[in-house]
Amino acid sequence: MQKWELALESLVPVSSVGKTLLDSLPVAVYTCDMVGRIVFYNATAEKLWGYAPDLSSNTLRYCACSKIFVDGVELSPEKTPMAIALQTGQSFKNLEAIVERPDGSQFYAIVNINPVFDDQGRITGAINVFQDSSDLKAAEMKLRTSEDKYRELVTSLEKTMEEKLQDLRNRSSELYEMEAMYHKMIEEVEDYAIILLDSDGIIRNWNKGAEKIKGYKEAEIVGKTFQEFYLPHDRQSGLPLQLLEYARSTGKAIHEGWRKRKDGSAFWGSIVLTAIHDENGKVIGFSKVTRDLTERKLTEDRVKEYLQQLEFQNKELEQFVYAASHDMREPLRKIHLYNSFVADNEGHLLGAQSRQFLDRSINAANRMNKLIEDLLVYSRATNKTDQHANADLNLIIDEIVAAYQEEATNRPLRIERTNLPLINGVAFQLKQLFVNLIDNAIKYSHPERDILIRIEAELINGDQLPQSNDGEKSYYKISVKDNGIGFEPEYSKKIFEIFQRLIPAVLVKGSGIGLAICKKIMQNHNGLIDAIGVPGKGAELNLYFPCPDQFLQSRSSFSASS
Repeated sequence: MQKWELALESLVPVSSVGKTLLDSLPVAVYTCDMVGRIVFYNATAEKLWGYAPDLSSNTLRYCACSKIFVDGVELSPEKTPMAIALQTGQSFKNLEAIVERPDGSQFYAIVNINPVFDDQGRITGAINVFQDSSDLKAAEMKLRTSEDKYRELVTSLEKTMEEKLQDLRNRSSELYEMEAMYHKMIEEVEDYAIILLDSDGIIRNWNKGAEKIKGYKEAEIVGKTFQEFYLPHDRQSGLPLQLLEYARSTGKAIHEGWRKRKDGSAFWGSIVLTAIHDENGKVIGFSKVTRDLTERKLTEDRVKEYLQQLEFQNKELEQFVYAASHDMREPLRKIHLYNSFVADNEGHLLGAQSRQFLDRSINAANRMNKLIEDLLVYSRATNKTDQHANADLNLIIDEIVAAYQEEATNRPLRIERTNLPLINGVAFQLKQLFVNLIDNAIKYSHPERDILIRIEAELINGDQLPQSNDGEKSYYKISVKDNGIGFEPEYSKKIFEIFQRLIPAVLVKGSGIGLAICKKIMQNHNGLIDAIGVPGKGAELNLYFPCPDQFLQSRSSFSASS
């Protein structure tokens, strides 16, 4: 027998099956003798610590972690909960702590410590049952801060316990030892209902977690079928037996659904049903691990309802925008019609000032019509669409350039581009994006220079983005550069706000919505946009598109051709 086995048996008599059970637990377990030496730990404890402690070391006392923090305060070894339990006999229930591994990484832990006493009431050691609660802590923080902008809910990793029982019916003494160890160690795990079933689904064992979640005392439920916890319609449909047979044939069944407590109330349970085999491979029973996830389920339902309401409101808003634009355009058409009639038929009769006022009225109506059109474009850009496909930016830019070449311009215009990549996106939105950027460069061109617009592309890592630091992803950076009048650096964010201008409207045509539309389109494509301006020299608008996994294989060819 190994040294740790002797040390463990000096605290709690266990069988080989009991030790196997300890090693298969989804929670970490370790024990200390009366002076704080660690004498046993299971596989989960080793995994959470990040290494296998040397039990022969005389310096290994109270805890195998590098550091432990409680309430934000680092504790010395003599002040740890294990040390206090050994010194005073105090138990610790569901103590929250931060544990630091030797490599410096940390995790949140829920700790339960019980001292062990001999027949004379003297402390002979202590048992620490702890589990990694980092996922739960992160989920709690995320739900607290981002419920109004729900994108995805945090999912909890279910801890499963797989037990192997040998000669269950023929070895009654070993069964007794196993059940004693099971009750002694598992009873502290109150967040999980851990139940043993026989091969027919009859409950044979019960822990405190099961009592807490389901409401039954052990004496009330042992010997009854596990179908007691299912709602009537699930029992009528045969769901419990279907799960049992699935676990029997495949080894494991996982399911989530509403379950029933003793008082008739319902809770959302996540269950893992695992088959237990004897040495011949015959199924002799099942372990059933249940977690109460009612709060998570209710949060998911609330978020789903919020999203449905938001989608409904967006549709109503879109309908309102279209209806309002139609109602606004109708009087505009009449104003334009009447103004044009007066200008064409009686304009020569008007005085200079009256003719000037008439021209202003015509121009104002045209600007109002353009503003309504841009608002419609902005509304369409605000709504995401699922019509994503591979779009060749080279073809899109060439089509835009051809359209500009067909228009008569007062000044020379040259648009150059390098080789551009494929983008997974909505083609008409991408075209609108580059039309707005090129229009913007033309509107803010330098009066003493020929207009030059250059469009370039390069592949960058996520840590090069201006507003985030995601080095695990790659992005296409598309730069649209011009030689126009530029702008002061303090306006680099303001220019993307709706109706914002750097030059009065009387000097530059447009509605002040173009770059706001560009920002919305980039958001629809999970990308970013920023601007760099140098007064008197020009501006650079940078687009950052995430590079999908299916395009990563063509990165080298794109870089080479660029």
